[in-house]
Amino acid sequence: MKRILVYFLTCLALAAQAQRPSPRQLYPGLFEAVQLTHVYPDNKTFVDALPKQSPAQIMKAYAEQKGKPDFDLRQFVQAYFTAPAAANGQYKSNITGGIRRHVDTLWTVLQRRQDDTAALRYSSLLPLPHPYIVPGGRFREVYYWDSYFTMLGLKESKRTPVIRNMVDNFAYLIDKLGFIPNGNRTYYLTRSQPPFFALMVNLLAQDEGEKTLLRYQPQLLKEYAYWMAGADSLAPGGMRLRAVRMPGGEVLNRYWDTSDQPREESYADDVTNAKSSPQPPAEFYRNVRAAAASGWDFSTRWMGPSGKLGTIQTTSIVPVDLNCLLYALENTIAKTYQIQGNAQQVKVFQSRAQQRKKAILAYCWDEKVGWFVDYNLKLKQRSPVYSLAGAYPLSFEIATPTQATRAATYMKANFLKPGGLVTTANTSGQQWDAPNAWAPLQWMAVDGLEHYNQRELARTVATRWIDLNVSVFQQTGKLMEKYNVLDTHLKAGGGEYPLQDGFGWTNGVLLKMMDQYKVE
Repeated sequence: MKRILVYFLTCLALAAQAQRPSPRQLYPGLFEAVQLTHVYPDNKTFVDALPKQSPAQIMKAYAEQKGKPDFDLRQFVQAYFTAPAAANGQYKSNITGGIRRHVDTLWTVLQRRQDDTAALRYSSLLPLPHPYIVPGGRFREVYYWDSYFTMLGLKESKRTPVIRNMVDNFAYLIDKLGFIPNGNRTYYLTRSQPPFFALMVNLLAQDEGEKTLLRYQPQLLKEYAYWMAGADSLAPGGMRLRAVRMPGGEVLNRYWDTSDQPREESYADDVTNAKSSPQPPAEFYRNVRAAAASGWDFSTRWMGPSGKLGTIQTTSIVPVDLNCLLYALENTIAKTYQIQGNAQQVKVFQSRAQQRKKAILAYCWDEKVGWFVDYNLKLKQRSPVYSLAGAYPLSFEIATPTQATRAATYMKANFLKPGGLVTTANTSGQQWDAPNAWAPLQWMAVDGLEHYNQRELARTVATRWIDLNVSVFQQTGKLMEKYNVLDTHLKAGGGEYPLQDGFGWTNGVLLKMMDQYKVE
């Protein structure tokens, strides 16, 4: 009964917070002053800070004090807000205990109990009814696509109840908001992230049976509706929200954010970068936000020929990986109807999945080089940037056997480095480019290679990645958000913030690979 009451109260709180303004809207003028003068070095700190009084009281005090000769903005913020701590707090690892014990301990360190809705009344954090795992460092909330890769490790650790709680939290967000936001923060309510919910449900079903698929069928359908909204009204070449209609009439998807303002968690950077962009500010902000929705913030994958952030064009790009994920969602929905014995709906969703597969093969396969790429709808051509997102059609078994063989050859020649698979070949200063590599992409590539019996290359990738993770852990006692795979003696870099440790998806993928390839 108590659990039901907590869930009900949390539902009410989230419904209220979903309508509540974001920090920029709550603190007009004060917000811009804090972010643009870098009261905190990281813009994310202020939007995560907990106000000590109501926003109305804080704004009243700010209006009264800001004009005084001795006004000190930093002191004001410290007086009225409590800055957040790192997600992993003061935790110090024991290197001698080994990496497996380290990961097992971190599941507890990075876990959050169900949120206290009363304490979060004025926070940007959206309360969730069940415990969940956060990534670590500056990432103090749950993140959508991170969580799937975290779950891979939780499954290896036999922590199925934690997986179930996290899936239930995402189902709850879908029910209340109509989609899963980037993270459970008010400033993330304008966008989602790569749709891994269907994969999470299937992962949980491995432990809890097919009934799991039926349990989450309503939420799977709602997420599908979110991604497909507006698709029916599109003419060839048209784009609306997250749906696009290809030149041949096929429906695929893109990343989109409903806001055209600077991101609140990166406000100063966005305002500064917009000034050097040839795009109108609103267009630039929308493209930046869409890239954040992709999880790849940022990469030359989204940019024009110059490879500069100012040329970012995410909303014109049809991403190969996103459409593979939606192919999996369509197939999962079809499976739920198959379990129910609803042959008509099985046929509908299997047909949609097959049409999407056909479109991915038509628009995203580069026959000349033997790799899958994105498609630029405005330019009506395949992207010239080859990224590791091209491994997704192998993971979802969309590629033909011949394509998979060629893709494996291309991957080995162009992506495989001493520490694993590099994200792109471009060195741009952006974190989703060379020399950096990321755990989720290592896993999707290894998984895809295994599906097509490219086992030697799969093992090579996994072994190099495991060795790099272990080596860095032995030197630092930490598992990192990303790694430099070109020079394994150097840290990963680039991006808008310092290298973070913790780290949810790194922990999950590492444990999954170590178990799969029997590495101790």
